Amino acid sequence: MSEICTICGLPKELCVCETIAKEGLKVTVKIIKKKFGKKYTAIDGVDDKDINLKELTKKLKEKFACGGTCKDGTIELQGDHKQRTKEVLINMGFAPETIEVQ
Repeated sequence: MSEICTICGLPKELCVCETIAKEGLKVTVKIIKKKFGKKYTAIDGVDDKDINLKELTKKLKEKFACGGTCKDGTIELQGDHKQRTKEVLINMGFAPETIEVQ
């Protein structure tokens, strides 16, 4: 027997909580400079209570073939991926009007 989601009451395979959470977020994508002038793509506004940040970070790192981490609710990817990040997030189920690229 499969596990039941405590929020929506559906089985884990049919759970829609993460999909609903993705549509209601205000996500910001920006470039930050760190040590020695290295550029990082920072993705803010993803709620870690509703969406698994580690899993999302892993998928983005695989998609862009880069390193990265998630700290304090912010996903940091090594390199400048600002242009492609919006389309990748839309393909992952985030609403296009909620993603702001700075």
